[in-house]
Amino acid sequence: MSDFAPQDHPQDLLIVGCGPAGMAAAIAARKAGLAVTVADESSAPGGQIYRSVLKPFPGSPALGSDYRLGAALAQRFSDSGAVLRPGATVFLIEPGPEGGFETGLMIGGRGRRVRSRCVLIATGAHERPFPIPGWTLPGVMTAGAAQTMVKASGVVPEGPLHLVGTGPLLYLLAAQYARLGVPVAALLDTAPRQNWLAALPHLPAFLGTSYAWKGIGLLREVLASTRIVRGVEDLCLEGEGRVEEIHYRAGGRRHGMPTRTVLLHQGVVPQVNLAMACGIPHHWNPDQLAFEPDLGPDGQTHQPGLYVAGDSGGIAGAQVAEHRGTLAALAILRDMNRDAPDATAPRAAARKALRGRRFLDALDRPPDWCRVPTADETIVCRCEEVRAGEIRALARQGAQGPNQAKFFSRAGMGPCQGRLCGLTVCETMAAETGRDPEAIGYMRVRMPVKPVPLAAMADLARDPV
Repeated sequence: MSDFAPQDHPQDLLIVGCGPAGMAAAIAARKAGLAVTVADESSAPGGQIYRSVLKPFPGSPALGSDYRLGAALAQRFSDSGAVLRPGATVFLIEPGPEGGFETGLMIGGRGRRVRSRCVLIATGAHERPFPIPGWTLPGVMTAGAAQTMVKASGVVPEGPLHLVGTGPLLYLLAAQYARLGVPVAALLDTAPRQNWLAALPHLPAFLGTSYAWKGIGLLREVLASTRIVRGVEDLCLEGEGRVEEIHYRAGGRRHGMPTRTVLLHQGVVPQVNLAMACGIPHHWNPDQLAFEPDLGPDGQTHQPGLYVAGDSGGIAGAQVAEHRGTLAALAILRDMNRDAPDATAPRAAARKALRGRRFLDALDRPPDWCRVPTADETIVCRCEEVRAGEIRALARQGAQGPNQAKFFSRAGMGPCQGRLCGLTVCETMAAETGRDPEAIGYMRVRMPVKPVPLAAMADLARDPV
């Protein structure tokens, strides 16, 4: 839709996402005098990593010092003068009729739009799909969703509780639960033991970072409070009406135990849907096993005025996201021919925070069986209930990639628009055909990137923000 009505107050910069990157970019842009609007689906600044950080609940100290550090950034953002549009779903970004961009938002069920000279996509990351038998049962959720429950309202799931997968978030959540007095039956670590061999060459760089010593302290804390089972394989969840049992293989033996809640996690991947729908080319990152956008050194895309920052441009963590947000804002100022502060300090800080990233990527690399379902009956697309066997059959019959699989099976056509199945479909087809995920490609994403009522689309032709 391109016939937007003129906007009364065009913005210099619209930022999509109010996490570390979005907040840092807004702060830097406002210091230079730009008119900035930030759109976010949450009700307050912080993003997923710092959710509700300005509204602590009684148990929030248990979330740790890194979480509390986000309060200072969120407060600086709140004081910056940037306009925050909370509860805003961004579903459309198009070139404006007179230059710049027209962005469609849905707020309170109504469609609104913002005209801006530049747009910064800072939508962050989401958890990697974990398609194993039983992962769609009630009582199974992601570790990130469980952590959001704690941050947003201090709510924890019922036990017996199991944490399953790999990655720092899994151990952080175990420690946070221990501080809150929430018992964890077991942490089942699916990282293959050979990951250590791949990670060892990068260990010296990692040991020179603050992450290393924080990680060691976190591991000691978890070991003191939680049973950890390593080398977990052949995992499945079973139950009638909800998850009731968890079965796995470890140490050459088959194990099973009762459960009421299973929290799955195997790392995070960039939120790519909005950037892809904008036409930004993406490439496959074999180290992080994910697609990420082709960007310039400070988040520039091939489209003038369109930028990407934070984990939506490549997974690097909250500290790097903050620095990249600042660097993107400085690049925007330079491209507008505005006076911009020197970028040396944030660039050096980003490089320092990135040290040791390759160690973490290698150590926490999820195994193939966690990413590509081994059982044909395992659901791949939760929205349309498409199973792995159907995707494999399509690949054998000549389907060239996720878009053809989408056409024949509806995988990726549900409410999430492929966000929860896109990677799984791609890697399943790659494994079946012996091709690289880069060659298979990702699902073609179009505007609107999220389901919205037609009335919200019609609202865009009137009623400015």
